[in-house]
Amino acid sequence: MTDVRKALPSVYVAVCGRRDAHMPRTVQKDYEASRAWVLKDEVIARGKVYYAKLVKGNSMFLARRMIPVFNAIWGCSRKGESGVLSKDGQRVLAVLRKEWEMATADLREECGFKDKKDLTRAMDELQRRMKVVPQEVVYVPKFTYIWTLAEARFPEETAVKMSREDAVRELARTYLKMCGTTFRGELSGKFGLQRREAGKANHELVDEGFAERLATGVYTLKEN
Repeated sequence: MTDVRKALPSVYVAVCGRRDAHMPRTVQKDYEASRAWVLKDEVIARGKVYYAKLVKGNSMFLARRMIPVFNAIWGCSRKGESGVLSKDGQRVLAVLRKEWEMATADLREECGFKDKKDLTRAMDELQRRMKVVPQEVVYVPKFTYIWTLAEARFPEETAVKMSREDAVRELARTYLKMCGTTFRGELSGKFGLQRREAGKANHELVDEGFAERLATGVYTLKEN
């Protein structure tokens, strides 16, 4: 179900059944927030869809078919890691490639981080670059994420090669299909894209007959 404030699907809104539902401050005592949290954990454990902190630090579920799209736009190749990733990010990645999967505390100890914030920043960076994902959430004996490599969790999808231009067009197609109509600056704003490339992608959808341009920056699905 779509959150009316973000025009994007929301697990919490779906659990509540209300498009204007607000996440309470004390989520531990809220039944709906608890159910959404448990549902999220169960979906992660099944490994059927991609989950990580992606665009603008937002946690997102991705259908498998969208993994190559996001990876082409925000990911980086193994050869390019040294020029893109921070030193802390590279350190975490090296440990995970050796151990394959680790809990948060064990990963911090193995990497030699004294401050928890250093690991948090590195993990956020690696998730944004589609290098690592949580594969399980454990509550006993204490709460922790079990982390693994994205290429290990989704080997086929991360191996697909796609140009950025094609990826932005497919993202525009999927977003328009979900929304029905999109407005000026909406695609670029939601996903942090350049307006020029977002506009170009929408124009290409018009050219191929998938979309119709109603006004400047306004696109809708073309009726068959």
